[in-house]
Amino acid sequence: MSAAVFVRTLSDSRRSLTGWAVGTALVGMAYASTYPSQRQNTASIPEALRESLHVDGTAAGYLQATVFGVIVPLLAMAYGVATGSRAIAGDEESGHLDLLLAHPLTRTRFALQRFAALVAGAFGIATLVWLAILAVRNSAELTDVTPVEFLAQCLNLALLASAFGALALGIGAAVGRRAVVLVVSAAVGVLSYMAGTFATQIGVDWLAYLSPFHYYIGGEPLKNGFQWGDGAVLVLASAVFVLVGLARFDSRDLSS
Repeated sequence: MSAAVFVRTLSDSRRSLTGWAVGTALVGMAYASTYPSQRQNTASIPEALRESLHVDGTAAGYLQATVFGVIVPLLAMAYGVATGSRAIAGDEESGHLDLLLAHPLTRTRFALQRFAALVAGAFGIATLVWLAILAVRNSAELTDVTPVEFLAQCLNLALLASAFGALALGIGAAVGRRAVVLVVSAAVGVLSYMAGTFATQIGVDWLAYLSPFHYYIGGEPLKNGFQWGDGAVLVLASAVFVLVGLARFDSRDLSS
């Protein structure tokens, strides 16, 4: 199967992808570097919030509460939603999708190659975040967390970005309206983040299991390493989002 759409998508998005990757890595590195000066401040965080974010005085606890608990995953989610919303709905609204599909290429192959490019970008961002954190690991006194444990968390970061990208792409494939994609994806992102973070504190533990963020960080990869079961759930969720969207995409009339 020709990978022309995959290659062209990565080529066309190389500048924005570079911006996402470098920006996310620099933000993560900057906040990780503050651990020596901030680790004593964790005691001032309310107990309920410390429990929900797995905060403690260790390097892993600090990173789970800041870099990998809030800042970096929200940027990864934003990348997935922004890229997924453009993958089909963006081209459809601009009128370019009809021209692209006029080539000998099925809608399914087109969408899957667009999604593959999104996933490749997500893994590129996660890889650069991993390298950036390793660059300051010694100077920021983060040596209690091994490179493999950082890699485990960054793998989940890539899968989280891919899952939200799959959601956005699936909605865009189904409805063809980028505004709808952005509104729905943002709402799902906010609600799922709140569910994954605070479900236990409000007495509805089961709600956390509906949130991608639970499978991203709930197993605490920075302490426990690779969480293959959680990663499998994120992969399965991505597949469902894409396939449901494609079922509608293959049968509906496109906007012109």
